[in-house]
Amino acid sequence: MKFAKKIIIGILIFILVLGIPYFIKINSLKTLMQDDIPSEGAWAPLEMGNLFYRWHYPDEEASNDEIIVLVHGFSTPHFVWDEMKEFFTNAGYTLLVYDHFGRGFSERPSVTYDQNLYVESLKGLLDHLDISQPINLVGYSMGGPVVGYFSLQYPHSVKSISLIAPAGFMKENSIDGLAVMPIAADWFWQLFGKSLYLNEVQNESTNIDGRVDFSGSNFVTKFSIQMEYRGFIEALLSTVRNFDLFDAMEMFEDLGRQKIPTIAIWGTDDGVVPFVGSKKLMQSLPHASLEVIDQGKHDIAYANPSKVALPIINFLSQETKSQD
Repeated sequence: MKFAKKIIIGILIFILVLGIPYFIKINSLKTLMQDDIPSEGAWAPLEMGNLFYRWHYPDEEASNDEIIVLVHGFSTPHFVWDEMKEFFTNAGYTLLVYDHFGRGFSERPSVTYDQNLYVESLKGLLDHLDISQPINLVGYSMGGPVVGYFSLQYPHSVKSISLIAPAGFMKENSIDGLAVMPIAADWFWQLFGKSLYLNEVQNESTNIDGRVDFSGSNFVTKFSIQMEYRGFIEALLSTVRNFDLFDAMEMFEDLGRQKIPTIAIWGTDDGVVPFVGSKKLMQSLPHASLEVIDQGKHDIAYANPSKVALPIINFLSQETKSQD
């Protein structure tokens, strides 16, 4: 009995040692409130919660009356487009950016973060804003499959598709099961997620365009804001568990049969979504064009803004001329 008692005491001490830092971390997080969101944007009240969005407009005399909707990736919210937005507005496009649920300044509902959530939140946002004209969709990383599934479900709402290093072409799920295991993963990522992710960003980042200082605090500060609020880590883990971002081949093959005008942009040195996936993408979308950024990594949306935005603008311009 004494031995059993010692074991029980040992287990309790072990649980306390692991649990106390976790609960201290959880209790330090804030609940996102409307007063926390930037005044330049707003919340769209959707079925699952409030979704943050923001408009960027061209000069009135330069406007071409076309809308581009920018769909960000797995974890970095709408500020990922900050270095690209002026290219689009200067070319006359009206930009709509938003944060996925669980990221940035959108709420973090306790729901299943699957394909349907991301597709329907985009549809809900467009409906809330009374956007009825076909839109030009741009999807980055995870945003690629989101745009793809949306376009299959609502093809008449889509004028064109631009895919930036789209997820969905890795051979297999490379995430260790322990990294997403309930309880263990929540504990680990709550305590160590911020430092590990920011370190990974630094390793993957380049500065070819000479527009962004990744060694400084700007990116880190912007990214860290969303981690101050409850639900961010839970949203990421739920996404990994419920939205297959490693194999979207079947979806892209179905999308290819829709023949929606499409361009893909990919960096040859992408360490997150390997460039080899571009071959499979082009097989799935034989009508699409491919723009290759030599030595580009996964950060091309913000490290190489001109090399990403200008090909998209040229592509959209050519599509407009072909339809005239």
